[in-house]
Amino acid sequence: MWINTAKTFLLMLLLTLILVFLGEHVGGPRGGLIALALAAILNMIGWFFSDRIAVASVGAKEVRREEAPQLYALVEEVARAADLPMPRIYVAPIPQPNAFATGRDPNHAAVAFTEGILKLLDRRELKGVIAHELAHIKNRDILIMSVVATLAGAIMFLVDILRWGGRSRDRNSVTFLIMLLVVPIAVLLIRLAISRSREYLADYWGAKFIKDPEALASALEKLALGVKRIPAEVPQYMSHMFIVNPFSGGFLAELFSTHPPLEKRIKKLRELAQDPEFYLH
Repeated sequence: MWINTAKTFLLMLLLTLILVFLGEHVGGPRGGLIALALAAILNMIGWFFSDRIAVASVGAKEVRREEAPQLYALVEEVARAADLPMPRIYVAPIPQPNAFATGRDPNHAAVAFTEGILKLLDRRELKGVIAHELAHIKNRDILIMSVVATLAGAIMFLVDILRWGGRSRDRNSVTFLIMLLVVPIAVLLIRLAISRSREYLADYWGAKFIKDPEALASALEKLALGVKRIPAEVPQYMSHMFIVNPFSGGFLAELFSTHPPLEKRIKKLRELAQDPEFYLH
């Protein structure tokens, strides 16, 4: 799993280098710093209120122990195993089976479940899903993706400056065309690659928390069928937050998906289940 961690930070370094390159081209080092500051302000606002925005976007309601005792007890059990504070629990009135975690840190975290996933999965499978979501919280993936969004936002801000206010003598240069055409695509692909790496890590550590990779593998198989049968009722911009992509599509949709292919995730989990060393630590 260290490979996925290293990949995340190498890709973030690449985003930083792109930002520095564009900043110097637009207005020297100061240009990059200004773009970074503006993007950071916008993303910090989103980061601090990410949990409220996310649960409100899907109409989720917070549930207490007395309202959902079995679900509450299961989340509490996994939180203890992961050495995490108890997150807030939300249920969204959505028939498609899915779930997501949100919150800026473990002390301000929430896990949301759709009504569909609570009906579809058995206790063991639901425990695997909970472990995956708590792994996102433990790994501070919300923070990482906020930083990535900040860097990407600053880069795209500079690209827009070049597109609409670039110097006329630069407009026909190869470098100028590369920046306008290649950089946005590169930034998108880097963001997708980082998001996919974090999904693999959450699968691994979620399985590690409960010492049961097969629980999540079985859940993902059911969820893969569930999201195909039942249309998504969630905002498109939230697709990256869910445990499985709520929007099914063809080859291009899969290519630009924030999630790794479910088949690969299930295969990796079942390989872990067959590895005796996985259960030792």
